[in-house]
Amino acid sequence: MKFGEFIKGDAIRANLESYEKDAVIEELVGALVDSGAIPVDERESIIGAIMKREELGSTGIGRGVAVPHTKHPSVDLLVGTVGVSAEGLDFKSLDGEKVQLFFLLISPPDRPGDHLRALENISRQLKDDTFCRFLKQSKTADDIKQLLDEADEGQFGG
Repeated sequence: MKFGEFIKGDAIRANLESYEKDAVIEELVGALVDSGAIPVDERESIIGAIMKREELGSTGIGRGVAVPHTKHPSVDLLVGTVGVSAEGLDFKSLDGEKVQLFFLLISPPDRPGDHLRALENISRQLKDDTFCRFLKQSKTADDIKQLLDEADEGQFGG
């Protein structure tokens, strides 16, 4: 599953304002609400579901990356966004390192295959050091969108 199929360009945040785990999740979910990708009246419920998932174990997967995600009945199709924190923040990552790159996903409960394919694509692309470095250096949402498009076109090792 390509980034272009689930990442909402209008929700990408190149300069996250938040410095704490909970606040980053709220900021990224808010970006999806602002873009129209998720209903405003489901915002708190979705944040709660993501936080509940985080209680099971951090989605900070290491190498400066976190993939907070949940399944939620308010969405009909998988939606996601990307956020970059230039300085990074403590996300209780598996390797103990600060997280700079965030891929937040919300998927419908009845489409687990899409959820898994999106996670596989993210994981595969993030193994490419050049892709990660360019993402971390991105200054605008357009820069990030272009990188995701290039990844979709196979321009990185993923």
